[in-house]
Amino acid sequence: MNESLRYLGTGTAAPVRAHPAFAATHAEPDMGETVISPHGAAAAGPARGLRGRHAECVALDRLVAEVRAGQSRVLILRGESGAGKTALLEHLLDGAAGFRIARAAGAESEMELAFAGLHQLCAPFLDQVEALPGPQREALEVAFGLRDGDRPDRFLAGLAALGLLSKVAENRPLVCAVDDAQWLDQASSRVLAFVARHLAGGPVALVLAMRPDGMGHDLAGLAELPVGGLADGDAGALLDSALPGRLDERVRDRIVAEARGIPGVLLELAGRLGHEELAGGFGLPGAMPADRAEEGFRERLGPLPEATRLLLLVAAAEPTSDPMLVWRAAGLLGVGADAARPAAEAGLIAPGGQVRFGSPLVRSAVYRAASPKERQGAHRALAEATDPGTDPDRRAWHRAHAATGLDEDVAAELERAAPTARVRGGLAAAAAFCERAAELTLAPDKRARRALAAARLKYQAGAPEGARRLVALAQAGPLDEVGRAQAQLLHAQLAGHVGRGREALLVKAARQLEPLDPGLARQGYLDAFYAALTAGRLETGELLETAEAARATRLQSRPPRSCDLLLDGLALLTTEGYATGAPLLRQALAELRDEDVSVDDGLGWLLLACRICRDVWDDRSWSLLSARLIELARRDGALGVLPAALASGMMMQVLSGEPALAAVLAQQAEAAAQAAGNLPAPYGALLVAAWDGRDGEVAELIAAATTEMTAQGDGQWLTAAAWASAVLYNGLSRYDEALAAAEEAGAHPGELGLATWSLAELIEAAARTGQPGRAAEALVRLCAATDAAGTDWALGIQARCRALLSESAAAEHWYREAIDRLARTQVRVELARTYLVYGEWLRRESRRVDAREQLRAAHNLLTEIGMEGFAERARRELVATGETVRRRTVEAAVELTPQEAQIARLAGDGHTNPEISSQMYLSPRTVEWHLRKVFAKLGISSRKELRRVLPELCPTALSA
Repeated sequence: MNESLRYLGTGTAAPVRAHPAFAATHAEPDMGETVISPHGAAAAGPARGLRGRHAECVALDRLVAEVRAGQSRVLILRGESGAGKTALLEHLLDGAAGFRIARAAGAESEMELAFAGLHQLCAPFLDQVEALPGPQREALEVAFGLRDGDRPDRFLAGLAALGLLSKVAENRPLVCAVDDAQWLDQASSRVLAFVARHLAGGPVALVLAMRPDGMGHDLAGLAELPVGGLADGDAGALLDSALPGRLDERVRDRIVAEARGIPGVLLELAGRLGHEELAGGFGLPGAMPADRAEEGFRERLGPLPEATRLLLLVAAAEPTSDPMLVWRAAGLLGVGADAARPAAEAGLIAPGGQVRFGSPLVRSAVYRAASPKERQGAHRALAEATDPGTDPDRRAWHRAHAATGLDEDVAAELERAAPTARVRGGLAAAAAFCERAAELTLAPDKRARRALAAARLKYQAGAPEGARRLVALAQAGPLDEVGRAQAQLLHAQLAGHVGRGREALLVKAARQLEPLDPGLARQGYLDAFYAALTAGRLETGELLETAEAARATRLQSRPPRSCDLLLDGLALLTTEGYATGAPLLRQALAELRDEDVSVDDGLGWLLLACRICRDVWDDRSWSLLSARLIELARRDGALGVLPAALASGMMMQVLSGEPALAAVLAQQAEAAAQAAGNLPAPYGALLVAAWDGRDGEVAELIAAATTEMTAQGDGQWLTAAAWASAVLYNGLSRYDEALAAAEEAGAHPGELGLATWSLAELIEAAARTGQPGRAAEALVRLCAATDAAGTDWALGIQARCRALLSESAAAEHWYREAIDRLARTQVRVELARTYLVYGEWLRRESRRVDAREQLRAAHNLLTEIGMEGFAERARRELVATGETVRRRTVEAAVELTPQEAQIARLAGDGHTNPEISSQMYLSPRTVEWHLRKVFAKLGISSRKELRRVLPELCPTALSA
């Protein structure tokens, strides 16, 4: 497998992403301003280059270019609800840099208010009404309620609007964007239609987005850009990105077809389908919660002939909608070829012979409306019509839902078909098969065994509640000795919280498994180790006990597997220290990098390996193994592991200097955790905010999460919070606070990873506050770990810390060694910091020219990475050398569109979103959308920070 990140040899080592696990997070957005995360979570993303909309974007870009060249243009975007018209309007406006922007949006509740829509569009320019001829000015002022008078003449109102927009465009090109134009009041729609037909010159564009039946003949003959559904490939990718688990390709294709590729429909459906309901495509259509739209479809079923309803039920019960299979099964029930016509006439299916539903909600309504006996009959016919050679899993699934009672033959067929179902639909599908097999089993011993298998799959798939129920069912039945030990291990794995004796339960279960299943026993010790490491300072004794138990039962494989080396090395490191354990761990990681790991045996080991990479400072293994882990977990729908896998990848990306990618991975981790029914810890948001220097956000995150994380027994959070605070305060040059935070993070020597990393923060803070004694003590502890690790990352950090505590030639030697070593790693944030501290030292040595070189490299790299706290520290140092450096926020200001700048100014003045929406005639949702863009462009995350940045913004950007 290729490495997840490759680097070019240019000193600062710019990253090149190559691994699909990370490439997925960098796909172009599907609908504009959002990147969809697992289970529908959204992350801010760029609006340029919408996936699946290349032709539309090219047309809009061409329109902007033509208007910029002085021409006038009119365009109608027509498409049904959810097609993405709003995203295309935003793409248009994003491309109109330097233009004046006028916006309006129709509202169904305002259709009776004459000229309401026109007022939205023209309100920003009403100060220029005085320039219009008298009759036109009076007509517009009366229309907008600025003076008394009779209802204005439509022709004069149209001339006035046309004249006003032309006047506005005299100095700068103008784009008028009208969303939901089908809901404009009649007076406004007629005036805009007049304007559209009479724009004769000048740099003005009028673009209206509306549904297919909007504004009728008023706009007939004007240029139109139809906005239909996405192509199947793009629609499928959107659906995949919004679902928490894996879905059978044929089922995905069916959903895309029923949704006609409409992005809004796909995302709404993904949001309504939960993890267990999907089950890889084997979930029943009636599992979705009903809504009013579905009830409307059910009402249409009543008048249909019985044969038609039966045909629809067969189609609803077949997940792939294979037309040959549906008609074959319907024929077995006596349904003829003419049964489809009444359903097509009722608008429930598409015309033709494929029985394709017009909406996924129709499928659900049909299935829900049928009686249990009718559903069983439909599934029975589908089972009989399904080829057991090509679709054994489909046949078994239909037989299972046709069963009226316990049936060992069907249960055995389900069990045999589970591996095939897993290939199609991942762990959730296999779990659904095994669970149904257990439900249909008569013999108590077989039922217990099948329930245990289903529980294990549910646990891996991230469905803990279902797994606990099945474990209880298994333990209630007669299990053999191995089965009882396996059930006890799974029971311990499913324990609710990290601490509170969970490690002891896992160790006890592992010991029972040692003589019965040594490999599974090692898995138990692995889980115990991971739980103890996560518990951290709250359960320090458990880590040592786990290590001693694992050492006492070392598995003597010949030759030992990488996972054996991993477990033994961690046990040695915990009991005897870094010098003894680190070499074995490095060997284990090196071997694991070259191994093919199966999902069943390897995900837990890969997760622990990624955790250990932090302890032995192995960035190369961490990058590769975390990418591999994410890929495997996604591919098999292993939601039990995916949140932690994404969190591990996120942290590696933070260190690699990719905060935007880290933020996306963090949001995906949170969404995946929620999909699995877990409370996600905000590790990702905390680390990104700390490295970015956002002190207010860091404090809020720590305050909000600490109580809950501690209650769960997650002591690692306390260490992470203290370490992140130390990083934050060092970046902001608040060294006293950094020193206190770093000492708190490293106060428990039994902890690994972040507790050891915090020593480097402590040394820098102590050196800056004139406390070399405290720094020297920390350096001894740090060197014990970094010497044993022996990587460029570890030895580079050690060299930097030695430099901070050295004088003259010795300091310079260590600084240069640190830069040389860190330049060979992927941890760009540490390389940038080393440039910074070296430059600071050179300035204090009065070597200004040399200092500028290092500080310039630091400032450029820190700014590129987005580490604003450290970047500002570098900027101040550069200024002290006599060099002029612009703040990054000033540079970012030119990226704001005029509308974004106006919203930024109002938000910075303390106005709420509803107040801004009222002043600018936008919806509160649109204001929120623009503020997210402003925050992203300026590298901030809150209104509080916006007030800090506003004085530094370019005046032209704020006065637009």
